[in-house]
Formats: sequence, structure tokens, C-alpha cells
Amino acid sequence: MPRVSVKEDRDKSLVRLGAVIRARRLSLDLSQEALADVAEIDRSHMGKIERGERNVTFLNILKIAAAIQCRPSDLLKDADL
Repeated sequence: MPRVSVKEDRDKSLVRLGAVIRARRLSLDLSQEALADVAEIDRSHMGKIERGERNVTFLNILKIAAAIQCRPSDLLKDADL
């Protein structure tokens, strides 16, 4: 069985979480800029979170969840984390 690196697992997890955030944002018909404004996160950083290019802090998960009207645990569950 091939060994999967911790970094590879982390990177896949970040991509899945970003995809969930993006899908929820789009379901609310919010632009990335609007979500970033409501969550008080820089728009370019929000884009990197959605693409799985940045590790998202717990505080930012809380802010994003509040902005897209869900619980933080919903984001993690939907991303299979």
C-alpha cells in the first residue's frame, strides 16, 4: 500500500474545505468579495482559502461560517474532515 504523506493529506483537506466554502458562498449568490467583506477577511486571502492554497485558522472558519449562515462543524463535516 503506498504511503501518503501528511502534507499530501493536509493539502487535500484544504482543497476540500475550500470547495465547500465556495459551494456554500455560490448557493447564497455571494461574490467572493462580498463574503470576504462580511467575514472581515482580505479578498485575496479568501480566494486562496477557497482554492486550498492557504491554511485557514479556526477564527477564520468561525467568521466564514457566520458569514454564510452555517455552523463551523457543517463546513468540516461537508468536507469530510
